[in-house]
Amino acid sequence: MQELDTHTFRLAVAQFDRAAEAMQLDPNLRERLKLPQRSLIVSLPVRMDDGRVEVFTGYRVQHDSSRGPCKGGIRYHQDVSLGEVSALAMWMTWKCALAGLPYGGAKGGIQVSPKKLSHAELQRLTRRYAAEIYPLIGPDKDVPAPDVGTDAQVMSWIMDTYSQQVGYAVPGVVTGKPLSLGGSLGREEATGRGVVYVTLEALRHLKLSIENSTVAIQGFGNVGSHTALIMQQEGARVVAISDVTGGIYNTRGLDIPELIRRYRNSGQSLADTKMGEFITNKELLQLDCTVLVPAALSEQITETNAARLRCRILSEGANGPTTLEADRILEEKGIFIIPDILANSGGVIVSYFEWVQDLQRFFWSASDIQQRLHNIITSAFHRTLQFSNERHTSMRMAALMSGIDQVAQAHLQRGLYP
Repeated sequence: MQELDTHTFRLAVAQFDRAAEAMQLDPNLRERLKLPQRSLIVSLPVRMDDGRVEVFTGYRVQHDSSRGPCKGGIRYHQDVSLGEVSALAMWMTWKCALAGLPYGGAKGGIQVSPKKLSHAELQRLTRRYAAEIYPLIGPDKDVPAPDVGTDAQVMSWIMDTYSQQVGYAVPGVVTGKPLSLGGSLGREEATGRGVVYVTLEALRHLKLSIENSTVAIQGFGNVGSHTALIMQQEGARVVAISDVTGGIYNTRGLDIPELIRRYRNSGQSLADTKMGEFITNKELLQLDCTVLVPAALSEQITETNAARLRCRILSEGANGPTTLEADRILEEKGIFIIPDILANSGGVIVSYFEWVQDLQRFFWSASDIQQRLHNIITSAFHRTLQFSNERHTSMRMAALMSGIDQVAQAHLQRGLYP
């Protein structure tokens, strides 16, 4: 499987191998769970606005469906590959199992820079992709959601394309939709809110005051911006924020609502806002702070910079931001890690709520959704913490072992067909 030989996939498999070895997982199951259950690669010819036809490559990977329909986002990014999508699908399997959701993991994507496409080109690309993966998706089979480079509009086009094929509206085929098409209240900020909920539990566990805590966040997209906003609302001082161009640092704390207004609405870069001194992404990761939230892309914390981290809590808003080698260094430093499959599971939890609401045609209030999210994600945090203490293992290994065990039990109970 040379196509899977990417850094991200090797990281996902290495994490799995380490957890499987620690829990003495059945060797037969170990081999099955290392690879996706199903992978689809599609060619996507799209007529561009200038009349020429450009062919893009798309993917949809289903890692495991033993516990229910597959669930996972679709990302549009120039670096999307089969290996990356397969790794993310694997992490989604463990994430859903850890949270107790009746899903398996999936992921999809198109190798494209979406900002280089016009609105019309993006729609044509999305609809062609939806038509090509149509046989694999459905409310009872595989339910996509937004990810890097995609949003509620993209989900609307996928839902419409699927619905046109079956002849009636099927809102439950995707989540992360607009409210007018069966979307859920609280979905947009769900991942960031989940990061905040587990971070607050970690602060309480370590007996650290939220009011005296400082927070640095790498990434100012959906996850990073909502994490920053809600952490500030909870009383923490957000001192640093960054995006792909770099970041800003202010020891007195950043005014997050004003920063969002200037950054989003005025189109200014973070540096242009003049709300703090300019820092690089590398410098942000090494700031002296209570909580560090990597909420950008994978493999940002490696063996080359892990020793220079000065946070007390590492709350992983992104998928796979920390390499296995860095993990060992952070453990030796005594940094409390909230692993990605726990920290950023708020998005899939509220996606689950949206799916349930769509199937029932019965919708919940925002307060109901926030309370249910809080209950599920904090319960998962405390189960993971208890497992970590009882087994004398790291939070990451505890989370992985708990999730893997749920999937393993499902396979053992169902047996092998034929």
